[in-house]
Amino acid sequence: MTHPIHPTALFRLSVLGPLASRNSLEHGELKKIVRELASKTYSIPNSKHVYLSSKTIERWYYQWHKHGIDGLMPKSRKDKGNSKLPADIQQLLIELKKDNPARSLNTLLRLAQMQGKGKLVRSSVYRLLKHHNLSRRSASDTEVVERRAFEALFAGDIWYGDVMHGPSIQTPQGKQKTYLVSVMDDASRLICHSAFCFDETALSIEYVLKQALLKRGLPKRFVIDNGPAYRAETLQSICARLEIRLIYCRPYEPEGKGKLERYHRTFREQFLTEVDMKSFNNLDELNTRLWVWVERIYHQTTHSALKTTPIARFQHDLIKIRPVDINLDEYFYHRVKRFIRKDGTLTYNDKLYEVSFEYVGQHVYLVIDPHEQKAKWIESLSYERLGPIHPLDKQANINRKRRRPIAPSDQEAKTSLVEVAYQQTANILNLTKETK
Repeated sequence: MTHPIHPTALFRLSVLGPLASRNSLEHGELKKIVRELASKTYSIPNSKHVYLSSKTIERWYYQWHKHGIDGLMPKSRKDKGNSKLPADIQQLLIELKKDNPARSLNTLLRLAQMQGKGKLVRSSVYRLLKHHNLSRRSASDTEVVERRAFEALFAGDIWYGDVMHGPSIQTPQGKQKTYLVSVMDDASRLICHSAFCFDETALSIEYVLKQALLKRGLPKRFVIDNGPAYRAETLQSICARLEIRLIYCRPYEPEGKGKLERYHRTFREQFLTEVDMKSFNNLDELNTRLWVWVERIYHQTTHSALKTTPIARFQHDLIKIRPVDINLDEYFYHRVKRFIRKDGTLTYNDKLYEVSFEYVGQHVYLVIDPHEQKAKWIESLSYERLGPIHPLDKQANINRKRRRPIAPSDQEAKTSLVEVAYQQTANILNLTKETK
C-alpha cells in the first residue's frame, strides 16, 4: 500500500544522491563521499543549521540501504503525548486552562506554584496542554473582535501609514539602525511613498507623508498607529489643514492595517533578502534601491487580490484624486514660540536671528522648515504673518543706522496740561471781571 512520503525523507534522499545512485562502492569510497557531502551547505527543513555531520549522513545511508525510503522517514518519540507530570498536577493545569482559555502559560505556572505544586518546567506544561489541544490562548466568543475584509471604493479614499523596523547599516558615524516608513493606498495597494530613516519620530513620518502627497495627491482618510509619534500635534495640524481625516488604530490591533502588514512581509521576502546591507554607507544608497524596487518591481507586478498591477489600479481612479495645493511646503512648517529681546533678536537651535525692531518685547511664533532646520518668518500669536527673519550679522550692524525715537522737546503736542490749566484759569478770570 502506498503512502505519502514525508518531506524530511525526500530531503535526506536528496542529500544521499551521490551514494544512492551507486550500485557498489570501492573500499574507503563511502567515507570519502560522506566527507564531501558533509562539507556542503543545505537548506534543512525546520532548522536554522546549514551543515550536516558525516556521522549523520552515514547513518542515513545505512538506514536507506537497509529499509529504502521508509528508513529515512522521521521517527516519532515513543513517549509522545505521555506527560511525566504527576496526575494531580496534570488535572490541575487542565482545569485551570479550561476555566479561562485566555490564561497564558506564565499565569498557569504561577497559579500552580501558588497552590503548592512547586516550580514546574515550562516545556513539560506546554506539551501537556498541546496534547489536550489547550496550548493556544483563546478568548470567549463575547470577547472576540469581529473582523471582515474590506476595500476602499476608489484610490485616495484610504491611506495607511506605518513603520517597520529595518536592518542596520554602516555609516561614517558608525553602525546605525534603520526604520522603514511607508504610506500605502488601500484600493490599489500602491506605495504612495516609502523611505528608510534613522528614527521613527513624527518628523520622519511627516517627511514621508509630504512626499506621498506630492506624488499621489490628497487622501480622504489616513489610518495610522496609536504611538506617540503619530499623536504629535504637528501631524494632527497638517492633516486638519489639508482636510485629511486622521484615524488611529486601536492599540495592539495590527489587523486594522492588514494590507500594509502584508506588504511588509512581501518587502522582507523580496527586497531585504536580495540586497547586501554591508555594501551601503548611507541612507541615500539604500533608499535609491528601495525606490527602484517599488516603482520597477512592486508596482509593476500583478497583485493576486486585484488581478492587476498596483500602478494600473491607481491610474484607473486618477480623476477621483484630490489635487495638492501649490504651497504644500507651508502646511508642513512647524511653529515654535519665541520672545524677541531688547536688541531685536531671538534664538533657534543655539543661533541668533534678527527681526524688525518694532516687535521688541513681544512673544511671537517662529515658523521653521523642520526638515531643512531653516527659519522662514515670524507670526503673531494669532498666526498673522509679521515679517521676515535673518541670521544675526554683528559686523554688518556696526554701520547700520539705528532708528531713534523723537525727543519730547522736538514734538509738537496737540494738547498740553499746562496750557489747558492756563486756559481754564483765564476763562475764570475773564468771567470775574465781567461780573464786576
